[in-house]
Parts: sequence; C-alpha cells; structure tokens
Amino acid sequence: MSKNSKHTRKDFIKTLGTSALAIAGVPAILTANSPKQISYLTRERYAANSNIQIALIGAGGMGSQDTYTALKHNGIKLVAVCDLYDGYLKKAKENWGSDLFTTKDYREILNRKDVDAVIIGTPDHWHKQISIDAMRAGKHVYCEKPMVHSLDEGHEVIQTQKETGMVFMVGSQGLSSLGNEKAKALLAEGAIGDINYAEGFWARRSPIGAWQYNIPSDASSQTIDWDSFIKNTNKIPFDATRFFRWRNYKDYGTGMSGDLFVHLFSSLHFITNSFGPNQIYASGGLRYWKDGREVPDVLLGVFDYPDSPQHPAFNLSLRCNFVDGTSGTTYLRIVGSEGSMDVEWDKITLKRNNEQFDDPFLAAKSKEQGLKTGRKQILPQEEIVYQAEEGYQGAHYDHFANWFNAIRGGSPVTEDAIFGYRAAAPALACNDSYFEDRAIKWDPVKMKKI
Repeated sequence: MSKNSKHTRKDFIKTLGTSALAIAGVPAILTANSPKQISYLTRERYAANSNIQIALIGAGGMGSQDTYTALKHNGIKLVAVCDLYDGYLKKAKENWGSDLFTTKDYREILNRKDVDAVIIGTPDHWHKQISIDAMRAGKHVYCEKPMVHSLDEGHEVIQTQKETGMVFMVGSQGLSSLGNEKAKALLAEGAIGDINYAEGFWARRSPIGAWQYNIPSDASSQTIDWDSFIKNTNKIPFDATRFFRWRNYKDYGTGMSGDLFVHLFSSLHFITNSFGPNQIYASGGLRYWKDGREVPDVLLGVFDYPDSPQHPAFNLSLRCNFVDGTSGTTYLRIVGSEGSMDVEWDKITLKRNNEQFDDPFLAAKSKEQGLKTGRKQILPQEEIVYQAEEGYQGAHYDHFANWFNAIRGGSPVTEDAIFGYRAAAPALACNDSYFEDRAIKWDPVKMKKI
C-alpha cells in the first residue's frame, strides 16, 4: 500500500468479515446461492430547532424542485419568489399560496427583512452576481451548480463568503448522498487499494433530457423581462428559445460539463478529498441536436489528477451523450489496485478480484486443510452491495438538511464556495478545452489557470 493508504487490505477484510456476520440474520437479503451481499446505509438525523424563512430566485424547473425539497423539512417557510417570466410567478402562487410575495427584481427579495435565506435557481450566468449580492444583504445562499459561469468568477464568490460569514451551499445535491459517504469510508478503509483511475458516464436522449424544454405559448417580451435576463451578457433582441432553452447557449449556460460533469466532480472530490485535476482535455461534437445550439451533444473529458497528500496520482475520464439510444445510463466508477466501486446516490457496488480477496469466513486451519487435501472451498462473494434503507428520502433532501443544519448553527456545509469552485472549475475548463482545442493547465490548490 502506498503512503496515501490509511488501512491495509487485511484490515478492510477483517472489518468486512465482522460487518458481514453482523447482518447475516437479515431476512430476504442473503440467500445461500447469492453472489452478492447487501448492507443497508443509514444516517443520523438532525432535529429542527428554529424556523427559517426562505425565498426562491429563479422559479423554473430546478429552482422549483429545490423548493419542494426544502419545504419537506420542518421549520421551513417560503415567503417570496422571483422570476423573470409571469407564468412561473403565477404557478408559484398556485403551488405555494396566493399570499406569496412575487417579483421580477431579485433585489426586492434581498431587501426583505423576513427572508433569512435564498435558493438561487437561475440560469448559470446569474449565479455569481446574485450569490454575492445575497450574501452582502445578509442572506444565506443555496446556489444551484455550477457555482459560477466562467473560471474567472470563482474567487470573488469565495471572498464574499469569507467576508460575510453567511452559509453558502452549492447545489450539487448528490454530494450529500449516503452512497457518497459510504464510498468515502470504503476508500479510506482500503477497500479497493490505491485509486489509479475513475470514470463517469451520463446519457440522455429525450427532448427534455437534451434541454429541449417547453416554450410556453404566451412567451413574449410582455410576459418576460428580457432586458434583465441579458443585462450582464451580450445584448440581442428578444428570443423565447434562448430564454427557456438557455442551457444550449454559451452566454447563459455551461454546456454538458457544467450541467452534468460537475455532479461527478463533486462526488469524486468528496470521496477522495481531492482538490482537482491539473490538466484537462475535452473532445466531442454536435452529432444530433442541430437546433441552433452552440454547445456539443456528445462530450468526452480526460483529466489528470496529480499525486497529493490526499491521494495518489490517478486519471479520470468522463463522457456525456445526449444521443444515447439506450438512454438514461449514469454511473461513477472508482478503480483501485485491488478492486472498484460503482457509486450511486443510494447504492454502492464494491467489486474485488477473487484472487486477492481473503476469505473472512473460513478459519485459517480449515484453509490449510483444504489446501492439503485438494478439496474445493467455498469462495467469497465477488460483489458487495450497500443499499440505502427503505424510506431513505434521498440525496436532495439530505443536501438541504446539511444547509439548514449549518444555518441553525450546526456543522459547516460540505459544499461551500471553495469546494463548489473546485468542482466547477474542471467542468468549466472542459468547455474551454473543447472550444479552444487545447489542453488546459490548472493549479488545483491555488485554483488558478496556468
């Protein structure tokens, strides 16, 4: 084992044997001929001890989903909503009450004394400014991923969080999953040896999945504040397609990597304690969705992670395909010298090579006897599956629990501005590499392009 490994393989197997025996009596989980073993993932819950009044800025699809999830928690009340489209403001009142304060100017939200915290679900090009304005107005912030729209925006958000002391959380919701937490523990215990490679894949095909979002029939310059939408970017005439399908355009979105790769970076960095890669290269193209979009629908990224106090050097490959005929495949796989883990938000599948897998269930004497007589032995399982218990409310729920707990004075958030920027940076650099057709050098410690 290298200097980075905290436990030996035998330590892990010893622990595995103990935990496996502890759950052996669970009904309907283990069968005599099953090659897999399933353990349940659990987490301690925090109790609500104070009320928090929130506002939503950006009430489209993700912002609304964030709000629905936030309101599942005790002691949370929605008091205001901001959006640039009349239809979303009308829907907000229908969903959350006619007495809800609504506006098209987010500054009116920040001026309200009854707002403790805001959820920012706007297009990417507004994340930085609204986050900074909100923190300076004394509001805690939950900002959807990616935290920023370009590489040069991250440090200003970090500095504002430090200066204001507000609780700032980036919304890569899978980060707070039971799956990520178990994978982090397994890696630290030496379950797969030393990490040397990781890969991730995200596939979509349907129009909505490929960002062909619905354009309402009443979309017009009368129902949409277009001037505010483009205020901080290139000035062009009203275009409903750009407003509702903003992810397709570089002025407002961050492409496939900013939408999806950033989730995989967040999970990987959490599991490995990594600061990020030092070299990024991307390739891809526009293969199918030739609808005027400016970003590719197939993207491949290759990332070099340097040797560090947190982990050995390893390589990462990420792929995203919006033209996938099988549709819907998503995974993050972490490969080590002695095994691998497939990481999902509610499940971990640990795979190990039988030739390296010590048997924790047979006594040494029995092994020796079997070797002497040539008699066949019972082999250990090749896979161990860790599954979330029934009733688990999911990573999205837990991510908000993390934010609310921090606001109430508990432990700091997992995905603060520094963590969020270190996850966003390689995704944004991936775009730079694609459009500039060159490798991007990055300092993951200083968080600066080289």
